[in-house]
Amino acid sequence: MSEVQGAPTIYDVARVAGVSSSTVSRAFARPGRVSHETAQKIFAAAIELGYRSKPMNGSGQPGGTRTSMIALVIADIRNPVYAEMVRGAEAAAAEAGYTMLLAHTQESDRRERQALERAMSTVDGIVLSSSRMSDSAIRMMAKQKPTIVMNRAVADVASVVTDNARGIRRAAEHLGEHGHETITYLAGPEASWADGMRWRSLREAALELELNVRRTAPAQPTVRGGEDVAAEWLQHRTSAVIAYNDQMAIGFIRALQQQGFSVPEDVSVVGFDNSYGADLITPALTTIAAPLYALGTTAVNNLLAFAAGAKSQSGQPVVLPTRLVVRNSTARRTKR
Repeated sequence: MSEVQGAPTIYDVARVAGVSSSTVSRAFARPGRVSHETAQKIFAAAIELGYRSKPMNGSGQPGGTRTSMIALVIADIRNPVYAEMVRGAEAAAAEAGYTMLLAHTQESDRRERQALERAMSTVDGIVLSSSRMSDSAIRMMAKQKPTIVMNRAVADVASVVTDNARGIRRAAEHLGEHGHETITYLAGPEASWADGMRWRSLREAALELELNVRRTAPAQPTVRGGEDVAAEWLQHRTSAVIAYNDQMAIGFIRALQQQGFSVPEDVSVVGFDNSYGADLITPALTTIAAPLYALGTTAVNNLLAFAAGAKSQSGQPVVLPTRLVVRNSTARRTKR
């Protein structure tokens, strides 16, 4: 360990990391302005020395003044799945006397980093929902501000997730009980942690239930994304599909209906989230219901606890339960 007399300073970190003190300052205050490699050196040096950056007030100067504001970053404001999360988060923030700043990143990790850079000095904490940033970038963020992640688990960062494995298992059981032997998974964004978890959970469930599964190419988690993957399904038809989310499931159903196919007679369809609109389409969508409002409230309540000095006891994500809502888009397989 490097020898430092007294409490380590930013200059000690700069010396050990081999960079300027201004670069160290940027790494802690505006991480997007420092390369990943340089930032890793700086944070490693800080950990080695036991250095902790000083909290910032609303003007960006040391002092630790609380702003009574938190930031909620979401991937796509057009996706109704976020509406209930935002409502839950805002309700919990308001109850605690906080104002919530909402940032929309359009499924872009670059926009996400830019939004956080701008918000960093003006908020007391950050909630990331379905973040598209890398794990290391999120960990760097959490070193500077109290941070909690929704819909994703990141090592060493507090998170709140839904029980993807149980939800997917119930959907696979439901389809298997209705005679479906092969299921296509309509994949979501390649950078999505939830997408990876849902696909892995489906493969594990299929192995135990003696079902066959296949996966489409990654697509945007939108109605348009569901319409796009319908063309791929037409080349490799199965009697059932599970979509990454409800929006993709709705787009998939619409595209097939336009091609003259019938749901569930030709293919049973299951979505995920039970977001707004799932029960309004024809046929009404069978889906895995996630506790969206509770995700928002739980994330904000935990974030504010961390901001007040609380520590995570287990280091594990908070997992909220899911349930299967059966509607008319699934039925017993028709032998042909």
